[in-house]
Amino acid sequence: MLKKTLTYAEPIFNWSRDFYESKNSLYATSYVLVTVFIVCSLLSVLVISDYINLGYYQEKFENPFFSIEIVFTLLLIIELFGLIFILPQSVAKSVSKQFELLSLIFLRDGFKEFSHIGINFEWSAMKDSLIPMVVYGFGAIIIFALISFTGSLQKRYKLTSTEQDQTQFIRLKKLLALLLLVAFAAVGVNDLKILFSTGSYLHSFQTFYTVLIFSDIIIVLIALRYTLNYYRIFRYSAFVLATILIRISLSAETYYNVGIGVVACLFVLALTIAYNHFLKETPQKKLI
Repeated sequence: MLKKTLTYAEPIFNWSRDFYESKNSLYATSYVLVTVFIVCSLLSVLVISDYINLGYYQEKFENPFFSIEIVFTLLLIIELFGLIFILPQSVAKSVSKQFELLSLIFLRDGFKEFSHIGINFEWSAMKDSLIPMVVYGFGAIIIFALISFTGSLQKRYKLTSTEQDQTQFIRLKKLLALLLLVAFAAVGVNDLKILFSTGSYLHSFQTFYTVLIFSDIIIVLIALRYTLNYYRIFRYSAFVLATILIRISLSAETYYNVGIGVVACLFVLALTIAYNHFLKETPQKKLI
């Protein structure tokens, strides 16, 4: 039954990944983001000038910089697809992608703080938003630097002892990625339902990261099919803890969320350095 499921799932995943990474998709994504930004900016101008009333969305579009938050949210959603499609390649790459998303979320939150200023650039209007903007900005830069440095240190070797087992492990991760894609779609549909009924968009990145925690745990359990090596299982399990810290960061208050995110990134860096130390005796042919 499992073998048959994997046989059907793999081509679906491969097609979806190739479609996402194709040049046509990249062009379409850029076109959509630019169009949405221009349209939303024009809507803000019309709302501010009292030419139109958008009902539920009137208050949001009264902010001239709301369009920035919209396009950054769309960009994050697109990057979430990238996270799903990178999962079968490597767990380490998947965790790095999670931190990339976290850094983009912090940048978006920085722009959100900027949008609170509105068109009034007097100090009295800016002072309450300026410090959070700076904290989010530097938090994003620190995470960007840490994941880049960690990526340069990453060394990977095959979890399995045979090519057949390695292929099977990758196929299982592709099936899991497809299930994540379905879960992401379900979360997105729920968010859109709430958006159209109340005018509020939930930005349910927290929900998706909660699902990621369970998927990471499943990968650890699947890995037990192929190895009981302590160092490998410890590394995979530690990545789950990093995902949990990211999830906590997304729910924490301002300043605490940035601090937790940076600590989580430092945790992965420390894990990578320690893990590399125990790879010194690993034959070069096993490294990938």
